Amino acid sequence: MRRSEAADAYGTIREQVIDLLEERRIPLGGNADLVRDVVQECVQGYQARAHLGSGRALADPNAMSAQILASVTDFGPLADLFARPDIEEIFIEGDEVAYIDGQGRLQGLTMPTTEAENLQTVERLLATGERHLDAKSPIVQARILGGQARLTACIPPVADVLSATIRKHTMRRETLQSLVERGTLSAPAASFLRAAMHANTSSLIAGSPGTGKTTFTSACIAAVPSHHCIRVCEEIRELNVPILHGQYYEARPPALDGGGEITVRHLVKFILAMRPDLIVVGEVRGAEAFELTRAVNAGTGFLCTVHANSAADALEALVNAAIMAGENVGIDIVRKVFSSSIDLVCFMDKEDISKVDPEAGIRRELMEVLAVEPSVSPTGFTTVPVLQRAALGKPLEWTGALPSCAERIERDLPAGLTVRGLLSGEQSFL
Repeated sequence: MRRSEAADAYGTIREQVIDLLEERRIPLGGNADLVRDVVQECVQGYQARAHLGSGRALADPNAMSAQILASVTDFGPLADLFARPDIEEIFIEGDEVAYIDGQGRLQGLTMPTTEAENLQTVERLLATGERHLDAKSPIVQARILGGQARLTACIPPVADVLSATIRKHTMRRETLQSLVERGTLSAPAASFLRAAMHANTSSLIAGSPGTGKTTFTSACIAAVPSHHCIRVCEEIRELNVPILHGQYYEARPPALDGGGEITVRHLVKFILAMRPDLIVVGEVRGAEAFELTRAVNAGTGFLCTVHANSAADALEALVNAAIMAGENVGIDIVRKVFSSSIDLVCFMDKEDISKVDPEAGIRRELMEVLAVEPSVSPTGFTTVPVLQRAALGKPLEWTGALPSCAERIERDLPAGLTVRGLLSGEQSFL
């Protein structure tokens, strides 16, 4: 039986099982033996009709029974993907399922699924939270699987078919040292960034989706001294670093009646009254950027990620997001505030090297660290490259320049250590 035929048979039998369970008022989470009996009855009925000439018989009825039973009682074919630690992302487009494995390779799910089954899986994932996916709310983002993954999904009319992405969070406790071991950055860069986090600097982490910004942010948070108060705001929580002093906060969408919404901007404004040493914003996309200008006046450091194609673009993206707040503040004023408050911009990039090294998959690396000077040029921000990589796979090297925040960083370093010594590799702070 070809895959398309198997998918048709699977969809037909599964629909019959669902109808029969509803007819006999057997809950999916009820008596497992009763559910199993219904599945076997439907599979045997399909086989009997096939032998009478109404279709092609199943090659392995027992395998079909097991697959349908898993579908109606668990997460079906997706259950194995959820359990596999090497799976990073899962994509659902109607009845098609694909995933990215630990090497960054895109694979297609060989087991057949139906769009109705996949929608049922999404709804089951959402059932434990306050998020809904229906005609009134056709777009949803939510934490799922006990906070181990993020679901982004939409249904018609926003998309032609069910379209969903499930991003599983890494359970590794990332540190700057572990990123050095994986080749994401150099040891001198890690020492410098750890020193910067000890000094409570303000930094942006930029890159396109999938470049490792969240992982890099986790490593930076882990480098902050334990006595510093860290408060983390995210639309959907992804960061999972143990914090001794501080807390994580997650935005809340509007309730079904349209009220009760709590945005990331609300959260940033709220935590400014909680004496944070460092504000972390998981991803700056909107008006919450304006609240960061208030954090500057409060003397609070911040660390946030921005989608951008370069380090320089990240600065302008942050300014544009702040302007979107609609506070009637000119772009020149916002740019001046950020130029005096942002110390560093780190840019991440990636490339697929599976054709060269099938075991390597995706290479993710820190490409550049820019220092932002406390002045604005006629064309925008004044920046100085501190660390640069000529291309992906090339060494990350110190340019010889020192950031303007070097003196402030050195005040928090152990005696004898200097920023110059860390960047040159002559000294270490790992």
